[in-house]
Amino acid sequence: MNNFLSKRPLTMHQLYGDHVVFTSRPSFEKNPWLTTEEHQANMLTARELLIADMPVIIHEAAVGEKPRELMRAAGVDFPSHYRTFKDAESYNARLREAEKNGEKIFFQYAHSSEFVDPSTYYIDKELFVALNNKMKLSDWTKGKFLPKREVVAVDELEETLKKWNYPYVIKPGDEHPTAGGYGVMICYNDEDRKQALNRIKEAETDSDFVIEDYINTKQNYCVQYAYSENTGLNYIGASIQNTNEYGKYFGNITAHNVPQTVIEAGREIMQNGVDAGYKGIAGFDLLVDDKGEVYAIDLNFRQNGSTSMLIMDELLAGDYEKFFGAYAKVSNDAFYERILDEVKAGRLFPLAYYDGDFYEDEHVPSRFVGIWHGEQQDVDAHDKAFAEFNQ
Repeated sequence: MNNFLSKRPLTMHQLYGDHVVFTSRPSFEKNPWLTTEEHQANMLTARELLIADMPVIIHEAAVGEKPRELMRAAGVDFPSHYRTFKDAESYNARLREAEKNGEKIFFQYAHSSEFVDPSTYYIDKELFVALNNKMKLSDWTKGKFLPKREVVAVDELEETLKKWNYPYVIKPGDEHPTAGGYGVMICYNDEDRKQALNRIKEAETDSDFVIEDYINTKQNYCVQYAYSENTGLNYIGASIQNTNEYGKYFGNITAHNVPQTVIEAGREIMQNGVDAGYKGIAGFDLLVDDKGEVYAIDLNFRQNGSTSMLIMDELLAGDYEKFFGAYAKVSNDAFYERILDEVKAGRLFPLAYYDGDFYEDEHVPSRFVGIWHGEQQDVDAHDKAFAEFNQ
């Protein structure tokens, strides 16, 4: 069963080297812009396990017998390079242990210095925060590929918005991480603006905000790259992102015919980050409008939701791949058995399973992320059938 993983064209270990630990979990500290539910955040700690080949900090509910059985059904050995936690205290303990051992940590999301010393960051913390700060987008694009935008202080935001025509986008410009479209506020009308301003008021922040023109989008790509001194700068691939009208992320499919203008725009942005000192994987949300112009709306200098899918693209059967995530609306047992059947059928590849039955004193729905693969008509049919089953 090891044969599958041996064929991976790239692993995080190849990029980050020895004595580096990875954590994809947001800090347990309060973040007004990243509202990921606790169990969802715990489950996602295992999402990159199969492409890591390096120590990964993972929640205990994602490493039990059920996740292992799913991997066996897919013909993959469950990796052994992980360190577990079960709550905020044990999670923070894993960070401190890595620091004490002299290891570096590649954080998916920045953590405050009360949890780990900034010197423990694999990427210089100030650089990492700056690279992922939406207010500094123009720094990393060198002023290119940008919609009309304006940076304003929070106490001037309401008055400034009155000068903008709908639709437009509001983004926080502070150092708190965002993901999945959370924290991005698209306004089509006065009611949307009112809700956005109320949310900003509730955040009790004194940071600046970014206002951007809304792009009439023909295609929404996440283009991804990897860089290390040993491998150089390489294009990993791209996915087409599925979002609703308010920018919330609902998954993606592998893109096989990406315009060269999009690939080169992303490569240029990646090179700018590398020149500043970045090493690792990055994914950029690049839009193509109805006139064929390319716009950069978000830069993620870290692993992305579709990174695993892109790296394993050539290893999965079929020409069509679709990222899949769900939580149990039926019983946990029925949810698991249905997923197991789909994996055994060879059309659903598991990335992470979070066993809700790990919690004996409360009901927690189980969660899963994986990759549908095969022919598009078949994949879409089974994806729809699963949604109908899981109601």
